[in-house]
Amino acid sequence: MRVLVVEDDALLGDALQAGLKQAGFAVDWVRDGLAADRALAAEPFAAVVLDLGLPKLDGPELLRRLRAAKNPIPVLILTARDALPERIAGLDAGADDYLVKPCDLGELAARLRALLRRAAGQAAPQIDIGPLHIDPAARRVSYRGRTVGLSAREFALLHELAREAGRVLSKEQLEQRLYPWDEAIGSNAIEVHVHHLRRKLAPEVIVTLRGVGYFLPKELP
Repeated sequence: MRVLVVEDDALLGDALQAGLKQAGFAVDWVRDGLAADRALAAEPFAAVVLDLGLPKLDGPELLRRLRAAKNPIPVLILTARDALPERIAGLDAGADDYLVKPCDLGELAARLRALLRRAAGQAAPQIDIGPLHIDPAARRVSYRGRTVGLSAREFALLHELAREAGRVLSKEQLEQRLYPWDEAIGSNAIEVHVHHLRRKLAPEVIVTLRGVGYFLPKELP
């Protein structure tokens, strides 16, 4: 899942990017509101971690623009502004969660996972599709009762397909969701990961529609 961090403090932004990557997110980081506005208009992020005191365009105005444009992307405000009226104002302006700095990175990652579950209409923290079990928090996968070891990218790809089981995702969509700006993408990277997943799980777990993309069936035997 690809997340945009909007934070003007260099040390904190770097720590957030590193910590969320460690938690399994693909992370892009920008340092001002205008850069965030442009990024959100161009890229399919799953969620935003938003500071309020930003140069060029402040966080509340960026949030207002998102909601005025009917953009439903989950937004988690992360700020040093801890007064109750400001928390209430942030949530009433359209934020989905509000966390005060300094925060624990584990809690931030858990709150993002919760926001993404709700956005996808998923109540349970785990995903079960027939004999396939995915635990996003622990980043564990089992198939037919057998624990399956996956690389970070293989897990991310399987998780994306499972979150939208039955829906075809193109190679380009998957690349956009899995890779941040600063990471090079091999021309056949998605195909390689799909091949590895089929080998480790079963060929029928991921279906290819030639010229269209890939999907994970809603039901697995």
